[in-house]
Amino acid sequence: MKALFKSEAGPGFEYVDRPEPEVGPADVKIRVLRTGICGTDLHIERWDDWAAGNVPTPIIPGHEFSGEVVEVGPLVHDVSVGDLVSGEGHIVCGMCRNCRAGRAQMCIRTKGVGVQRDGAFAEYIVIPGRNVWVHQTPIDPDVAAIFDPFGNAVHTALKFGVVGEDVLVTGCGPIGLMAIAVARHVGARFIVATDVSAPRLEMARRMGADAVVDVSAGRVADVQRELGMREGFDVGFEMSGSPAALPEMIENMNHGGRIAMLGLPAAPFPVDWGKVVTHMLTLSGIYGREMFETWNSMSAMLQSSDTLRDRLGEIISDRYPAREWRAAFDAAASGGVGKVIIDWTEI
Repeated sequence: MKALFKSEAGPGFEYVDRPEPEVGPADVKIRVLRTGICGTDLHIERWDDWAAGNVPTPIIPGHEFSGEVVEVGPLVHDVSVGDLVSGEGHIVCGMCRNCRAGRAQMCIRTKGVGVQRDGAFAEYIVIPGRNVWVHQTPIDPDVAAIFDPFGNAVHTALKFGVVGEDVLVTGCGPIGLMAIAVARHVGARFIVATDVSAPRLEMARRMGADAVVDVSAGRVADVQRELGMREGFDVGFEMSGSPAALPEMIENMNHGGRIAMLGLPAAPFPVDWGKVVTHMLTLSGIYGREMFETWNSMSAMLQSSDTLRDRLGEIISDRYPAREWRAAFDAAASGGVGKVIIDWTEI
């Protein structure tokens, strides 16, 4: 099969022939149709310090995908050959305290598809049957390929109640944009989005944001006054990892405000913890998706809302055949674009 392959530690990938993966008794083999390019994939391709410390080689990367089931192990239930599927990219142990308590997203031994084991930048992938998500209703394979990041957005957006609440979203990358669309679908009152990219801020408006702020030139507090907000934001989604974003969010939260943090900072930064205490703020880290309640929520929302489904499709800005993977990665790394998709039916 054709695959993007990192044969040894260092920058770059090779587009080469690799053996097809073998199916174990509890596994499912999937013919990959589409893959999304994630920031994690860019780290692995560049081979920065994070990748060098977390990713073994050799490896096939890629964890955002959709595909068609071609083989099912004898111990797998509720998955059939021909199903259109996505995959939960966190392989958990099933035996630690959190796994046994139904909190698999907090497994202490999690292995990442395309990070610690071979992934989806290939014509075929094998994952455990319990990690396969079958799409029971028709869905575009492009949209199915971004269920992994969509799940991050849904997990973040639904962490705290947003119905009738005022929501601040810092960072309008693809996942931030998805979170805006979800908050609008669920019933937030005002949604304000921040970034420094004009194209992404414009897309945030199309996702349902009431106002946007280029934080290189403006302040969130000014937009609060323009909207007639008398107090601060009730809920915050920190999606950027920028050292300036969380302090700005804390400064603009209402007393008792709740912040869900998905963005990963590259280094520690100062926070006004006195304000966190005296304003009784709640900060919650978000990692991945709840397995599998978030997946149920994703499918249900898309099935019930043409608007949300259309908005999610709008976030996909570029598509490339697999043989043009280099151009796809360059586009994803350029900034200011939405989600970049690789088509593995065109090798």
